[in-house]
Amino acid sequence: MPSASSFAAFALASFLLVVVPGPSVLFVISRGVALGRRAALATVVGNAAGVYVQALLVAVGLGAVIERSTIVFTTLRFAGAGYLVYLGVQAFRHRRALSEVLDVAWTVWPTRHLLREGFLVGISNPK
Repeated sequence: MPSASSFAAFALASFLLVVVPGPSVLFVISRGVALGRRAALATVVGNAAGVYVQALLVAVGLGAVIERSTIVFTTLRFAGAGYLVYLGVQAFRHRRALSEVLDVAWTVWPTRHLLREGFLVGISNPK
């Protein structure tokens, strides 16, 4: 039986992991704020598809291979982080256009683009 202090630390860590949003949630929220509900929903669909592909790859054993290879794991981790940084840089570079995007969201951001970016965030987000 764990001690009371160990249990309290575990409960606090669990609570923080549940409460603090991850990159996928923050990405979807930012898309919803900047581009509207339809764009956020398209991003969610793409993100969910990415997570499902990731889960499928883990189910067929790729997770064990990646876990044992430090080089592959580090490469995948930095590729995912790099993509999130790329998205942040793009948002920063095009920040002046955000006010215009709100008026013409679907001409500037086609659904396939939103789905693709959501997919890439979902598949590259380590769980």
